[in-house]
Amino acid sequence: MALLTPAGELARDHLLQVHQAGAEGNVACGLAHLGRPVRWLSRLGDDEFAPVITQFLAGRGVDVSHVVTDPARPTGLMVKTVRDGRTRVRYARTGSAASALSRADLVPTALADVSVCHLSGVTPALSESASDLADELLLERVLGPDVMMSFDVNHRPALWADGMAPGRLRQLANAGDVVYVGLDEAEDLWGCRTPEQVRSVLPTPAILVVKDGGAAAYEFSKEGLITVPALKADVVEVVGAGDAFAAGHLAGLLAGDDAVRRLRLGHVMAACTLQSPLDLPPLPDAAQLRRWAALDDDGWQRLHVTADLLPGKEN
Repeated sequence: MALLTPAGELARDHLLQVHQAGAEGNVACGLAHLGRPVRWLSRLGDDEFAPVITQFLAGRGVDVSHVVTDPARPTGLMVKTVRDGRTRVRYARTGSAASALSRADLVPTALADVSVCHLSGVTPALSESASDLADELLLERVLGPDVMMSFDVNHRPALWADGMAPGRLRQLANAGDVVYVGLDEAEDLWGCRTPEQVRSVLPTPAILVVKDGGAAAYEFSKEGLITVPALKADVVEVVGAGDAFAAGHLAGLLAGDDAVRRLRLGHVMAACTLQSPLDLPPLPDAAQLRRWAALDDDGWQRLHVTADLLPGKEN
């Protein structure tokens, strides 16, 4: 989607800035920043917003060569405003190009050399054809048994018909190999109040990560239950931090890091994203992010992430 946002409160700042937004695109950028080759598949309209998105992603190192241009549907829009210190997000994505995503978009050339496929719970909520696409990827495993399927529950209540989200998201999550879910999401969806209760609802994924906001992240895997406390961090805006966490954790997993190190890399990416109203702010270089993730326990407890630690301008 294109993200429209004022520099401050809309009542005072009438000039809207245009940026990129969207869960899978955010994860793609995070992975590319950490040195992983990434390809992003989606549909965009034949309009002025599409090149803003593709140029931004390409500038962040993401392969956008297989993005489909849809001449009949517009690029989806997201408007983010702040009022009285609270962020409000509104969507204009009904009938958008991305809502027309379908099985037909899984062309062989776009899937070449794929080792991991990441999908969020936003996509199957967009339309019947996008929901069918999620089934093909997660339930039917069309990419084959050797492709790791990563799924972020990413529950957006406004996108779901009443009563549909709990069962559908549980079904898709249990089909993933690596699954991310916030404890607050799990409580809203399934009544879970502890990470262990989430695991009982989602017993199938080989790796299940439960994020408890600014407190900690929990990973269930063959290593057992591993808990890593979150970093101390200032908070400007929370939207996008979950995607950044998934990117960091996935990058650590692909690099062969153990559970503690990959959870830490997720925390580091999320903490940096919290410093900006943008879903994809400029980040410290990958080497610095990995150094923070490699701190000893005392250094980890003392690190406090603030906006001063981020680059001063967009790369």
